[in-house]
Amino acid sequence: MSTPDRQITVPKFSAMKAAGRKITMLTAYDYTLARLLDSTGIEAILVGDSLGMVVQGRPNTLPVTMDEMIYHAEMVGRAVQHALVVVDMPFLSYHLGVHQATENAGRVLKETQCQAVKLEQGPQQLEVTAALVSTGIPVMAHYGLRPQSIHQLGGYRVARDRERLLADAVAAEEAGAFSILLECIPGDVAREISAAVSIPTIGIGAGVGCDGQVLVTHDLLGMTPGPTLRHAKAYVDLNALIVEAVGRYRDEVRESTFPGAEQTFD
Repeated sequence: MSTPDRQITVPKFSAMKAAGRKITMLTAYDYTLARLLDSTGIEAILVGDSLGMVVQGRPNTLPVTMDEMIYHAEMVGRAVQHALVVVDMPFLSYHLGVHQATENAGRVLKETQCQAVKLEQGPQQLEVTAALVSTGIPVMAHYGLRPQSIHQLGGYRVARDRERLLADAVAAEEAGAFSILLECIPGDVAREISAAVSIPTIGIGAGVGCDGQVLVTHDLLGMTPGPTLRHAKAYVDLNALIVEAVGRYRDEVRESTFPGAEQTFD
């Protein structure tokens, strides 16, 4: 991937907050979707470990491996020419100390064309964040609902500890994080955090007071089974469109109307 002037770098991304510019971020896991998303001019793309559920059909993100993240991130990185690409560090890829975390996060920058990593944060990850940043690896911190801690949290729950969340966000900035993702926290708390730090906050289920927003693209496109999640919004119903299109194809094949003359070589 080239680095044209129009590409969003980490410093450009961080500067958007001071400029009062809202940031848009979506997930991608493959070349085709990443290329389409990038063409819209959104500022950031997240290669999320949510691929464990969205792509692999697993019940949570815990089984996703470092090799799987690299595989998907490499495809996305090749596709993107404009957006900043951030890659999730999966469960147990950064929990065993600075050396392990640096080695794994370094793979993201060495083996893909992506520019930053995201870490679900607890107090023990602040040292890791600082070490990665000192190595030259940009880090987006992640607070609030932390899917990798689902068993400890007892499920997917809104995080409401205002004092803890505020202190953690300030600590993440001090450790060198260039941005903070806030997932499923009360809107007033997210607004307060956004005012307390100088780096951009990216919300998902955290209200409009954040400096930007991220959604799982499959939720935005209406491709997620079942009802739309409280924090998400489906802007189109691709589930219905895909089922309808495949049904037409099935019927035309059975009726021998496809392929027709236009699809047949002389």
